Amino acid sequence: MAVKQISVLLGNVPGTLSRLTNILDKEDITAKALLAASAEENSTVRMVVNNPERAAAVLESFGFNYEVTPVLAAEVPLHPGGMNAILKPLSDAELNILYLYTTINRIGEETIVILGVDKIDEAREVLRRNWIHLIEDEIYSL
Repeated sequence: MAVKQISVLLGNVPGTLSRLTNILDKEDITAKALLAASAEENSTVRMVVNNPERAAAVLESFGFNYEVTPVLAAEVPLHPGGMNAILKPLSDAELNILYLYTTINRIGEETIVILGVDKIDEAREVLRRNWIHLIEDEIYSL
């Protein structure tokens, strides 16, 4: 099962990210992973939160422009080249990594990376065949 990510389009104006996180905090919605990237006029905030369905309802009620998309969450192996243990098999399978970012919390000592890929089902199988531990619903309770 894929992890649900929420992407929010914000105006590239001081305070908009703080407004977003404040609204979510007041609704007991916490970010488990967060990536904010800006362009000239807009910023895109990608988040994995503890309750994506509730977050979507809250964002809808406040008029935010958002979408919910599936992503993969994988533990990065704790050895030199651990990140490449994830990236190389995907590259070898000619799967495109659109973006990646890490979680704020961990399950153990491993870092958890969030992966936006072009072919999620194929990417999931490639990673499993290469002994990469995928995180699913447990990410929401970190």
